Amino acid sequence: MRSVDDLAVEGRRVFLRCDLNVPLEDGRITDDGRIVASLPTIRSIRERGGSVVVASHLGRPKGRPDPRYSLAPVAARLSELLGTHVPLVAHGEAAPEPLALLENLRFDPREEAGDESFAKELAAYGDCYVGDGFGALHRAHASVVGVPRLLEHAAGYLVLEELSVLRSLTTDPARPYAVVLGGSKVSDKLAVITALLGLVDRLLVGGGMCFTFLAAQGHGVGDSLLEADQLDAVRGMLATAQDRGVALLLPTDVVVAREVSADAETRVVPADAIPDGWKGLDIGPETVAAFAAAVESARTVFWNGPMGVFELPPFANGTKGVAEAIAASPGMTVVGGGDSAAAVRQFGLAERFGHISTGGGASLEYLEGRTLPGVAALEE
Repeated sequence: MRSVDDLAVEGRRVFLRCDLNVPLEDGRITDDGRIVASLPTIRSIRERGGSVVVASHLGRPKGRPDPRYSLAPVAARLSELLGTHVPLVAHGEAAPEPLALLENLRFDPREEAGDESFAKELAAYGDCYVGDGFGALHRAHASVVGVPRLLEHAAGYLVLEELSVLRSLTTDPARPYAVVLGGSKVSDKLAVITALLGLVDRLLVGGGMCFTFLAAQGHGVGDSLLEADQLDAVRGMLATAQDRGVALLLPTDVVVAREVSADAETRVVPADAIPDGWKGLDIGPETVAAFAAAVESARTVFWNGPMGVFELPPFANGTKGVAEAIAASPGMTVVGGGDSAAAVRQFGLAERFGHISTGGGASLEYLEGRTLPGVAALEE
């Protein structure tokens, strides 16, 4: 895979596919991590005499223009970070040099369909292509796969760094190797758990998905999130972990409430004694201590998924405690994007991690052993 450094850009216009899919609240960016991560590649191209047409998606506008998903806030933030005006250009309009941002690619249904005609229209914006949107590499979309097939292409710094880190997690990780998985649904992580059970030494499971594991062990989970159709699959994973000598840690205590709200009454109860009518919404302090001990002595730690509803203060302690423990680990520490990345920034811990991925879905699919379409396109 060629690097952007190998691409002659002087006097040329570069179509740069980034992943600027940032979270918005009332039109305001709440986490600009992906924008900041795109800056080194943009600056490198400009410093070497190239002009840049940046392209990205944002949210799920369902293939039509929707002002809620406009990249206007992103253009404004890019302008601030780069110290120069970055105009936002509608599809089909000319892109001024030396720098412009195309409006949301998903405003056109042909983007997600991987349509060749849309890829050709996008390719007309550049003399060459740089893929730096790691969080989109697992999508066979027109801007991710179609455009690099039409233009001379290379990978940006962000993509190269992400792939380097992920390769180290799957080839020869320093041991003990611990993986912490959270999030709401075990069904979203079946494939990656199956793959990791052949690679890791310790697997720690929290978040909403842990209740399907607890139920698979025969425990009642009250009104907690439960995927009953995954119980057999989870029992198989528990057996596999035991057979392979993988230490699979589940919560021993949880924070429960009757409702998901910032002012809900909460209790800490044993994980095998959740009362009817109550739902588990965070791991408890005993579990935080056990998880912390497991990651602090590890030499490689990968984390994807919060331990609870961390956005609400009553249910944030589990995620914060685990994040602090991972940050304190002397080994290689990797946050697998998504809500986990948002959490470490919320808690002010981002600078203490070895690597924070910009693509949760792409990271997990890579760890599953799947070929990412965008990677394959850049390697052609």
